[in-house]
Amino acid sequence: MSQTQLYAAAIDLLQELIRIPSLSREEEGTATALVQFLERQGVTARRSGNNVWAFPRHFDPRKPSLLLNSHHDTVKPNPQYTRLPFVPQVEDGRLYGLGSNDAGGPLVALIAAFLFFYTQHDLPWNIVLAATAEEEISGLNGIEALLKDEAFLEAARTSDGETFRLWSAIVGEPTQMEMAVSEKGLLVLDGVATGKAGHAAREEGLNALYLALNDINWIRNFQFPEVSPTLGPVKMTVTVIQTENNAHNVVPADCRFTVDIRVTDSYAHEEILEMVRKSVSSVMTPRSMRLRATAIATDHPLVAAGISMGKGYYGSPTSSDKALMPFPALKCGPGDSARSHTADEFIYLSEIEKGIDDYITLIGKAMTLPFPTSAA
Repeated sequence: MSQTQLYAAAIDLLQELIRIPSLSREEEGTATALVQFLERQGVTARRSGNNVWAFPRHFDPRKPSLLLNSHHDTVKPNPQYTRLPFVPQVEDGRLYGLGSNDAGGPLVALIAAFLFFYTQHDLPWNIVLAATAEEEISGLNGIEALLKDEAFLEAARTSDGETFRLWSAIVGEPTQMEMAVSEKGLLVLDGVATGKAGHAAREEGLNALYLALNDINWIRNFQFPEVSPTLGPVKMTVTVIQTENNAHNVVPADCRFTVDIRVTDSYAHEEILEMVRKSVSSVMTPRSMRLRATAIATDHPLVAAGISMGKGYYGSPTSSDKALMPFPALKCGPGDSARSHTADEFIYLSEIEKGIDDYITLIGKAMTLPFPTSAA
């Protein structure tokens, strides 16, 4: 397939994916479409749950492996949509539709790059593809499950029965094809302030809402002293607050609130949690400690290749499946993160074309450099 043919196939596939609703945990339709597309291209595609993956035709477990990964789940359509979210529309060089930018464009561009290398038999690296589920909710059944899947591990096993572990990855997210070499982690805390119910007309009860507001005010104003050179400061934001009350005249006995914390490489999640718990009176419970801050070295072949192409690199404030990979991963892809989760989401067709070209060039250049043994 020429790169022109790969581009045309990628656009067709993206339009097909937009037509199929694929909210997180409901990706059955797009998983099926991805398997069918790959099989039409002569690729042996495999599926585990709603995760779709493929190894190159000439996979060699003795060689290093590069994983090309992006997700095919989406968030719910923004209520301010003026277009039909599941009807792809091309207008003025833009392709509109839910998931077109996040992360359909990066996904189909990575698939095109995988197809470019699929049949080549003399490559120094294995190029492996994974289109995974549940990224938008950091679910347990996406990339994390695939990397532990027996069928996936069996495909990567050496002749002596050992699973090959020398991996790196490109994670396809909309970064305008710049390189996100580091990424903030995510820690979500649920807070509960406990007071005592009473009648609002009398001086009775202990208002849990006021107790929560004291803690929220601390969270709003506190600044963590350590600032990451690539990711900046830790950011805490209260995003939800509620009481059990339905009546206006009852002093609430408890108040619940949620804190979104974007963690840098300056702190472990455990350190953040301890600092918050020591400073507030509410009971603070983490939802998960899985999404850690991550970084890939600037001398890694993927980053070095990108630098040689004139690409810039930066620290990303948003989290992705990169956080769940136990090996170095570069986040990079066509599209713009500012368009993610917005009404009338779109991606420029030219961005997808450039994305395919850049991925192929980036991987080709990176394969001329030594694969780091620290990627094990």
